[in-house]
Amino acid sequence: MTYSLTTPLYYVNAKPHLGSVYTTLACDALARFQRLEGQDVVFITGVDEHGQKIQRTAETQNISPIDHCDRISALYSDLWTRWHISNDRFVRTTSPRHLPLVQAFFQRCEAAGHIRTGHQEGWYCVDCEEFKDDPADAKAPDCPIHRKPLEWRDEENLFFCLSQFQERIETLIADPQFIAPASRRREIENFVAGGLRDFSISRVNVSWGLPVPGHPGHTFYVWFDALLGYLTALLDDGGAVDLDRLADIGWPADVHVIGKDILRFHAVYWPAMLMSAGLPVPKRVFGHGFLTREGQKMGKALGNVLDPEILLERCGTDAVRWYLLRDIQFGEDGDFQQQRFMDLVNNDLANTIGNLLNRTASMSRKWFEASLPPVSPDVRSEHPLKQPTEQTIERVRQSIPALAFQDAAEAVLQLAIEANGYLNEQAPWSLMKQPGHEEKVGDDLYAVLECCRVIGLLLQPLVPGLSSRILAQLDQRPSDDGWTQALRWGQLEPGVGLPKPEPVMQRLELESPL
Repeated sequence: MTYSLTTPLYYVNAKPHLGSVYTTLACDALARFQRLEGQDVVFITGVDEHGQKIQRTAETQNISPIDHCDRISALYSDLWTRWHISNDRFVRTTSPRHLPLVQAFFQRCEAAGHIRTGHQEGWYCVDCEEFKDDPADAKAPDCPIHRKPLEWRDEENLFFCLSQFQERIETLIADPQFIAPASRRREIENFVAGGLRDFSISRVNVSWGLPVPGHPGHTFYVWFDALLGYLTALLDDGGAVDLDRLADIGWPADVHVIGKDILRFHAVYWPAMLMSAGLPVPKRVFGHGFLTREGQKMGKALGNVLDPEILLERCGTDAVRWYLLRDIQFGEDGDFQQQRFMDLVNNDLANTIGNLLNRTASMSRKWFEASLPPVSPDVRSEHPLKQPTEQTIERVRQSIPALAFQDAAEAVLQLAIEANGYLNEQAPWSLMKQPGHEEKVGDDLYAVLECCRVIGLLLQPLVPGLSSRILAQLDQRPSDDGWTQALRWGQLEPGVGLPKPEPVMQRLELESPL
């Protein structure tokens, strides 16, 4: 069984921003976890490249739209490589394989009687790539999102008959598993309760778009085209561009992870389109919140935009991954605070987890010939730290599939805190000075190092770099398969040599704003 998940296809009007990184890191953590759980994963990301906004952006730069798309697309692809994103597919909606798929999909919808010709009149936002219902009578209204003047449009368009799917969409969204979190589901329920209206899927004066078969002069509306990129990505496996193959290669998607601003397109329009084409709908749509900075919305005018390039260069992937996944409840809005960022990374990773491993390994090396200590036979099956370790494993394995990354991170951290507390209570540095306590000291050091091993494994999806360094400190390797077996208590071999301890996480010291 294939587990497929997607980020949004990011719009190439500008270079990647922190919000793009946030979504992609979350998907990467989920994809890594599912692979460890033995799933055959297809992790899809990519870019959305058509529409009037792209056309105009290219014009302002005196370059062709495709040259602009090539440049921005490369920025995304390169950035994901440097952030060590484990995506399996990177789709571009300008790829040659995309056009025949979009046209075949459209023809299915048209044959099903769900396409009509109509007249579209109203205020249009180029940045949003959509018509705005209000204010209908204003002379020069602005888009409430982008604060830019709307443009009046009066044109013939092709329409998708969304109104015919009212009952089917109501039934779909009534499933509590389909839209998450619950606050997002309520938004969509309110939207659908107002009555679904047909929406235009073509434009007549936008040359930078895919041509609509059988309708000269029409190009596909960017959202109709972009949503189908998920299918193009799945079909980019060397086989034919054939919609009937989708069921065998990972469709329907297990989850679409998106920003809450594009929820309506994914939770209402997209399922209806798929129903029309005779294809199954995605299993889940998860709309996460927005990021602010120090309590303010990020924007060029305020000069407070966090550049992913600078974050990567000055802080590294592990620090950013930990902060975003551990401090923000995924699904809610989050605020990036530089001091809290440093505090959490230093306290959680460098101090609590890193120091636990470092000091325990140092004691073991000092007292047991630079090796893991010999242990009593029952320690590898029973120990006071075994139960909290197993509870942590269970909690992590339940939390990550639910996209509750914060819960998973906190569970791992609490295990490290408990192991630190146990070590302090047993005080092996004192016991070792008393004759006859070497076996007790060895048992306790082994148990704490076994906790560290499990912590290293559980951190694989969340902070894979740190995970590798923790495991290397124990002469272990990340588990690419057999994760379930590796998580069982007592897998460290007594007497195995331990490398000389080194810090597994450098402290963050940011003297100037990011």
